[in-house]
Amino acid sequence: MGNSVLDGRASAVSGDGVITKFYTSAAWIGGRAEAQLEEIAGWSGVQKIAAFPDLHPGKYGPVGCAVLADRIFPQLIGNDIGCGMSLFQLDLPVRKLKLEKALRRMRSLGEPASEDQGWRLENAGLQTDLFATSLGTIGGGNHFCEVQTLAEADDGAGLDATRLYLVVHSGSRGFGNAVLGAVPQGVYAGLQSDSDAAQTYLQDHDRAVRWASLNRQVIAERAAEALRADVMALVDAPHNLLARHGDGWLHRKGAAVAEQGFVPLAGSRASASYLISPMGHVDALGSLAHGAGRRYDRSSMHGRVRAKKSDIEAMQRTSFGGRILCEDRDLLIEEAPLAYKSAKSVAEDLERTGAAHRVAEFHPLLTFKKTRDGRRS
Repeated sequence: MGNSVLDGRASAVSGDGVITKFYTSAAWIGGRAEAQLEEIAGWSGVQKIAAFPDLHPGKYGPVGCAVLADRIFPQLIGNDIGCGMSLFQLDLPVRKLKLEKALRRMRSLGEPASEDQGWRLENAGLQTDLFATSLGTIGGGNHFCEVQTLAEADDGAGLDATRLYLVVHSGSRGFGNAVLGAVPQGVYAGLQSDSDAAQTYLQDHDRAVRWASLNRQVIAERAAEALRADVMALVDAPHNLLARHGDGWLHRKGAAVAEQGFVPLAGSRASASYLISPMGHVDALGSLAHGAGRRYDRSSMHGRVRAKKSDIEAMQRTSFGGRILCEDRDLLIEEAPLAYKSAKSVAEDLERTGAAHRVAEFHPLLTFKKTRDGRRS
């Protein structure tokens, strides 16, 4: 590969003319993630790649990138189609939150929604029984629902520091997994958009994206109900999805849609999160980083974190005075703050490379991940 320096970081140009633009100058990126990126650059039909500072290895390719191609690669989107971050404002003042009481009430998120969700699905243009029992549930892995306080914000952001905020990170649960599972692996070499297989995938993909967005909304409403508050949606930014881009197809894998004003950038459960505003950099392919990005994979975390009872209890509290509701010992270890890069470094890199501007900083107060009886997926 040849190199040309852009925004403080070498942008690789493959022998096939694929331009990979890196939006990072300081944030750490592992060699395996870069090797996966280089492999994708060699796929037939790939034209451009935007790689963000949260880049880390994934199953079929790295998480934290946007890939423009002349054909469709379902595996680049992955099984959690439509996964994303949504930011909400609660009408509950910070001073009125009773943390221990809120912690007990938020346990309800670990169980299926009690009311029939068919009407919600119908209003979203989906079948009333489409994974209805999973709607309004978070799932496992790095998904969460977090109550946050506003630490600071630009004057023009229109955010109220006296109110509490809610961030929901979740996706299409079993639905997206079923969509990817129905695609024959033989088409992983790329689908032409006019093929029958591509049309079937696109229809199911679009339904999964709608389902995932609705899921985040229902989770937020359930959390607000548990906290005895009303909720208002501010931003919904999916980061695992496919979209038309000119004559090609833009694949976002862990790369948030940055074409609607603001994008939430999540930290680990013990660090600050941010709201960022895209600067319209053309090579960013209308995308931005969606979070801190993993530094260590899940399996290796079991050898990096001590798991004595006192250590587990310590991991359920944060330096911000917040609490983490996660009663799955393995998940608590796998999602420990050590597993992630610095969200602050990611945000700073996006600013240094002209991709985004930090609009606000939020601190975690109460993070829900999983109760002992909750289903993991």
